[in-house]
Amino acid sequence: MKRCFLYPGQGAQYTGMGKDLFSESSAVREVFSEASDESGIDLEQVLFNGSDEDLLKTENTQVAVTVVNLAAMTYLGERGVESDACAGFSLGEYSSLVDSRVLARSVAFKLVRKRGEIMAKASSGLTGGPAGMAAVIGLDFEEASVLLDQLKDDDIYLANHSSPSQIVIAGTDEALEKADKLFEDAGALSFIRMKVSGPFHSPLMASARDEMAEYLKDIDFRDPVKPVFANVTGDKITSGDEARRLCIEQIVSPVRWVAIEEKLVSMGFDQVLEVGPGNVLSGLWKSYTKALRCLPAGTSEAIMGLQI
Repeated sequence: MKRCFLYPGQGAQYTGMGKDLFSESSAVREVFSEASDESGIDLEQVLFNGSDEDLLKTENTQVAVTVVNLAAMTYLGERGVESDACAGFSLGEYSSLVDSRVLARSVAFKLVRKRGEIMAKASSGLTGGPAGMAAVIGLDFEEASVLLDQLKDDDIYLANHSSPSQIVIAGTDEALEKADKLFEDAGALSFIRMKVSGPFHSPLMASARDEMAEYLKDIDFRDPVKPVFANVTGDKITSGDEARRLCIEQIVSPVRWVAIEEKLVSMGFDQVLEVGPGNVLSGLWKSYTKALRCLPAGTSEAIMGLQI
């Protein structure tokens, strides 16, 4: 059976995620132990005994989502289920780089901790005032791009092309207020401010990109052993050097998720799995194609129920 693994990113988290996998598998417990050691975060405490507030801190969230993604990948692997290709949404791209052997798992935990710290610092130090993100439903990519051109003198940018009828924009609060009215007048079904701490995947995060570039310059990125797709380009990553560059550019570039889905559908998979917490990517996949379902595989119950 030809399989593709999709790894979710920030926003998929919830308190208690991964606890069933942790309880049932010694290999998963080793993943948690390694993640805690490498990141300096007590992940058992944050995930299983901490508050929602603790989990929502970007520097904690990014490691927490990554450890549950890789815990689910490990649990699947114990059952002989591995990917033939993979991709990850935003932060989830780091999990896909572990899956494709571009990054060592231990290194990935260090990187996502640093990424979370850098992005949190950049978000709190913006010179243009408070900023954030909003999901726009009911307009396609081209329509949204035309509308954003009308706001080109404001700090607002396309951040995600999530589905054929959903995009995410990032900008200052002032610019987002202008966009809300503009998109509503253009026929958007909804304009939803997101509970995030900054304008991710936009040029407003340039300071984070520059700091991440400095941090990654000496990190070992290896060539992928299987097809793995990049958010920045929507295409396959061809080398370790390219993977490093794309991890840097991803911080200020939109997530081209629909382009990735288009490539994956053309590859003729028998099974597509969302490997990690929640079902956000399963929903986005369904909005792109109904020819093949994307199945959640982030809990022991879901994984044991798969036809493998």
